[in-house]
Amino acid sequence: MESVGKAAIAEFIGTFALIFFAGGTIIATGNGDLLASAFAYGLAMAIMVSLMARISGGVFNPATQVALWVTGKSSTLRCGVSIAAQVLGAVAAAALLKYFSPAAAFDSVAGGTPQVSAGYQIGKAVLVEAVATFFLVWAYFGSVVDERGAFAKVGGFAVGLVVTIDVLAVGTITGAAVNPARWFGPALVSGTWTNGWVWIVGPIAGGIIAGVAYWFLSLQGGEPATP
Repeated sequence: MESVGKAAIAEFIGTFALIFFAGGTIIATGNGDLLASAFAYGLAMAIMVSLMARISGGVFNPATQVALWVTGKSSTLRCGVSIAAQVLGAVAAAALLKYFSPAAAFDSVAGGTPQVSAGYQIGKAVLVEAVATFFLVWAYFGSVVDERGAFAKVGGFAVGLVVTIDVLAVGTITGAAVNPARWFGPALVSGTWTNGWVWIVGPIAGGIIAGVAYWFLSLQGGEPATP
């Protein structure tokens, strides 16, 4: 239970950092600088995964956490506790951003809540988030979960670089949340719920597909679930 508690604290802190820096950049730039948003989100992810991997796995994403659970790399208890910590971290970060930020700046971008581009089909938006999350979770499994992967050499930077590419590629379409917590925290604090299922269904579906595919190709017969 102690390891689960420590992991929850690490997941709270890491997810807090993601939303604080990603959302804070959007608020600061008025969502007008895609490159800044991409690097803020990607670098925060890279640094937090590298720092927290040995404590909690450096997940910070319910979609990745579910993929770990589906593939037997996370117990049900750890999965549930970690997701709760991730969501709470996201909400806390969004609340602090609202407290820090000028009201007009915060409200103009709904606290950094991801949005679907005007006129874009919602079904396609779900697919965009699924595909973008697929590559994020694939990178996570390949560089963090797989002991034969690249973790020793690149740590979380493989994961962070994929997040950066995701934002650059599809940030103008869906915000490239690739993470239900990344949507939920700002959405709750700003009260912006439009098309919310895009950032739940898309990332979780893409994450499960990536996790199962990587498990099938490389991880069958590996270590059991973390208690």
